[in-house]
Amino acid sequence: MNSALNLLVVRFLDTLEIVAKEGKHLSYSWNRLFAQAIDVEWVKSLEVHPDRAEQLDAFVSRFGRMQNTTADKLLPRWLLALAERPGSQIETLNRAERLGVLTSTEKWLEARNLRNRLVHEYITDPAKFAEDLALAKEYSVMLVETFNHLRLDALTRMGHKKESLPEELPMMIPLFFE
Repeated sequence: MNSALNLLVVRFLDTLEIVAKEGKHLSYSWNRLFAQAIDVEWVKSLEVHPDRAEQLDAFVSRFGRMQNTTADKLLPRWLLALAERPGSQIETLNRAERLGVLTSTEKWLEARNLRNRLVHEYITDPAKFAEDLALAKEYSVMLVETFNHLRLDALTRMGHKKESLPEELPMMIPLFFE
C-alpha cells in the first residue's frame, strides 16, 4: 500500500474510533431518556424537571454529533480509504447506500432534518416535539447500524483485523430505571 493511501486508511480508522465513542455515549443517553414514557405531558413537564431537560439535551447533542461526524467525516474518509473520491454529501450517502453500509439515503436525510428540528425548534409545539423524539429514537438505531456496517466493511472488504477495530456497538434496547 502506498504511503498516501496508508494515511487515508489511518484517518478512516481513527475516525471510526471516534464514532465508536460517540455511539457509546449516544447509546447511554438513549437508554436513560427512553426508559421514560416520552409523550406530550413529559415534554410539557420539562420546565419543572430540569434533570429530564438535561437528559434530553445530552441525547439531542449526542444524536447530532454522531450523525455529523459520520456524514461529514467518517463516510468520506471510508470512501477515500477505498480509493474512491467522495462527492457532495448526498453523493457520498448514495454511494454508501449502494455499497451496503447505509440502509437508506432518504432516511439519513430525514434524520438530518429531524436533528435540525430538535436543536432549533426546541419545544415550541410539545405534541410535534414528542413525535420528533420518537423518530429520533428510531434514527439513533440507524446511526448505530451504519457504524456497525462500516466496521464490518473494514473487516471484510478492507481486510482489517478485528483487534485493530473498535468493538461493534450493541443495538439499543431501553433499560428501565423508573
